[in-house]
Amino acid sequence: MSDNAMEYRKPLRVKPVERFSPSQIEAVHRASMKLLSETGIRCAGEEAAEIYRAGGCRVEEIHEGSRKQWQIYFLTQLLEDTLRQAPSQVVLGARDPKNTLLLDAASPSVYYGTGSETNVYLRSQLKDFSAEGGHTMEYPVFTEEPGSIKALCESAHLINQLDQVDFFIRNVNIQDEEITPENKDVNVFYAAMLNTTKHVQGGLTDPEALPTVMKMARMIGGDQEHLPMSFIVCPIKSPLSMVADSSQKVIAISRQKVPMVISSSPQGGSTAPIQEEGMVAQINAEILAGIALAQFASPGAPVIYGSVPVRARLDTLHDCYGAPEFIHYAMECAQMARYYGIPCYASAGVGDAKRPGMQAMVEKLYSYLGVASAGAQYIHYAFGLLAGTNTFSPLQAVLDNATVKMVKDILRTADFDEEGVEAAVKEIQTTAAGSGIFAKGIRKQLRKNRVSQTYEFLSEEKEDRVFVMAQHKLDSYLAEKGEGLPAAVIQQVREQIPGLLTIEPWKGGSV
Repeated sequence: MSDNAMEYRKPLRVKPVERFSPSQIEAVHRASMKLLSETGIRCAGEEAAEIYRAGGCRVEEIHEGSRKQWQIYFLTQLLEDTLRQAPSQVVLGARDPKNTLLLDAASPSVYYGTGSETNVYLRSQLKDFSAEGGHTMEYPVFTEEPGSIKALCESAHLINQLDQVDFFIRNVNIQDEEITPENKDVNVFYAAMLNTTKHVQGGLTDPEALPTVMKMARMIGGDQEHLPMSFIVCPIKSPLSMVADSSQKVIAISRQKVPMVISSSPQGGSTAPIQEEGMVAQINAEILAGIALAQFASPGAPVIYGSVPVRARLDTLHDCYGAPEFIHYAMECAQMARYYGIPCYASAGVGDAKRPGMQAMVEKLYSYLGVASAGAQYIHYAFGLLAGTNTFSPLQAVLDNATVKMVKDILRTADFDEEGVEAAVKEIQTTAAGSGIFAKGIRKQLRKNRVSQTYEFLSEEKEDRVFVMAQHKLDSYLAEKGEGLPAAVIQQVREQIPGLLTIEPWKGGSV
């Protein structure tokens, strides 16, 4: 099926809010070009350095003790020409073709998904507590456990059922004893693709695993044109330093023409300036250096502009996700990606709260609204994260699903025309002459998705039962049998992919 004939998963279409003015965009662009042409990037990978040299960059060898490195300087015109080779549209396939995503740099159409390879899996269950006067109330209690393959399977199954989640980025760091650096990649991608029909994305631990992971994805995707998975690579260690093994991943993936996020994640106040103009100038330079490597290695390779800027807490220097600057940085990077005509990967829905509650909901809500309003096409971190990016909570993911639904209603664009206005006038005139109640037109507007539903966990009782209702919803999701792969495909994968552990599709119940 050609891309022109393909049906894509419906995105949220917004009219972008632009935090930077056109002159500020140009100023940041010039600053990034100055950094790359005058300061350059330090590169630890010899193959990457040779590719930059062959592409036309000035490359100087640097010796620091026994370690050899290279300083890469970019000619501005060459870099600008190279960036134009990157496609403005990137298609991300899925097991179910209806979940295929189209990322178009020229269209501010937003998708929300998961993210972060968390170390802690936060389980929840309801317990009865006694209050004054003999009153008993239910409330969730939480148990932390290390990430595991079973937890990853559970989370993928849950995400498959949450209707506001558009894609799945592996969100659990599997720490089973049987997992090694050599077999981790195939098991992560297999567990994810086995349990969700949505697009799956993740990083590669071992560049040597790329051919095997791609072979497995082709088996699972069948005869579809686009693989049901893609990759994330963060080749830059801020400030302005390229890591050797990550640069090898960029080169290998780009040559396979598989979609790839080129990300950078500097921390404002420690590894980047804290002021927004300095932060965005630096992260933009770092991302562009990575995209250029992909294009020099394989012109036309599909890449996504991966902005993951954070801000330092001023007391501990830990990542601070709940600060307004976190939202500002992400909104501005979305503008820079649009300036270069490359789809944008951004962050929203992550904060500093360690448990579900008011702090988590507020921090998440503001970033959901702000970052999506800027028109970032591909927003990760949006479901289930707590304690920055260290904890995944299935209960929080269910709560986030309800919040994102409301955010999409808030941000939806007005889609009426002159004919619609005339119809509304006629409705007013007709109703005013009769009962005065505008009931007849409601159903029609509901069908057009112009009327929002009430909050999913609205409590009709005197006490707040949001957590209780969300936990019941979570339990019902986990009780459902998963949409596993056909038995013949599972057998084929197990026979032909080395290193796979025994991983079963979700059968319903709990881990």
